[in-house]
Amino acid sequence: QVQLIESGGGSVQPGGSLRLSCRASGRSFSSGAMAWFRQAPGKEREFVAYPTWTHGRSYYADSVKGRFTISGDKAKSTVFLQMDKLEPEDTAVYYCAARTSRLVLSAIRGPEHYDYWGQGTQVTVSS
Repeated sequence: QVQLIESGGGSVQPGGSLRLSCRASGRSFSSGAMAWFRQAPGKEREFVAYPTWTHGRSYYADSVKGRFTISGDKAKSTVFLQMDKLEPEDTAVYYCAARTSRLVLSAIRGPEHYDYWGQGTQVTVSS
């Protein structure tokens, strides 16, 4: 059974930090793609970050650029999301996503291109 196991969510005050982790179990995604998405209440799921595994650099949503850092171990199918300077607008359920085959650069931001999803981890930023 393939699972993406997420951890690290929680509640934090504005300006604080959290670190999310995602570990794949049941199969390897070392030849494919992994990424982070998020979904706030009443909104569509949106792309957050993609690691520098296949396209030479990491990619971020404009709203998190300069505050979030994605990293990971391709061989271990593990990704992390370091979130600094958190804002109330970052409140959402964060999902790890994966795909067994490579994604072209133009497709990395589309949730429809990923085949496996984690259960989600809640991040709440509030004073």
